[in-house]
Amino acid sequence: MATTEQDLPGRTGRPPSGLRPRLRRLPSWWPLPLCALLGAVGGAAYGLLAPPQYAATAYVLVVPAKDADPATALGFAQAYGRIATGGAVLAEAHRASGLPLGALRGGVRAMTSPDAPMIEITGTARDPRTSAGLADAVARALARTGKETTPRTGARPLFLSPATVPADPVSASVPLSTGVGGCAGGLLGGLLLLVRPRGTGLRAAGQGGVLPAPAHCAVAAGAVPAAEDSLR
Repeated sequence: MATTEQDLPGRTGRPPSGLRPRLRRLPSWWPLPLCALLGAVGGAAYGLLAPPQYAATAYVLVVPAKDADPATALGFAQAYGRIATGGAVLAEAHRASGLPLGALRGGVRAMTSPDAPMIEITGTARDPRTSAGLADAVARALARTGKETTPRTGARPLFLSPATVPADPVSASVPLSTGVGGCAGGLLGGLLLLVRPRGTGLRAAGQGGVLPAPAHCAVAAGAVPAAEDSLR
């Protein structure tokens, strides 16, 4: 018995149920857990491999000069806070302490208070003693630089409190970085679900649905034999 082309599975028609494998499709929300898992793994790797960072803070107080308006100190505290990480102050800190200028430039930040003439000088480094040294060097340099301008400004910055060597790092721990990475990955997966196209027609066709045969095929197979006989 010859085998016709229609009997071969994968050509035309639906293959026999015994030979046709069942397709196991993933759920439509699969990007969400996958991205969350990848983000958690990336966050855990960052927490394990990234070196810890330590931060120490020194304080500079701006006081008014003799016979000067006390409100002047508050205004100049904002100005001194802006120049605390500038070239002149960092150069003075480098000259006096011997610390690398690149470490001073990249590891020190200054913050001021809107209601108190106080300047916070924070040093950040991989070593706790280095972070305290960076903060103290810049704070002392700011006090020396501001002292020279006191006759003109009527305000003087004073080195108030040295930085304390920190005992614990300020960088994120492994559980925290893992949680942050998982949340970021889940957010990315949710965005992918929102922007991806909706292929409902193709999905339904891929689930094994059978298309109806053309009309001329049904007539050729003898499915409608009585229609022409009734017209004769």
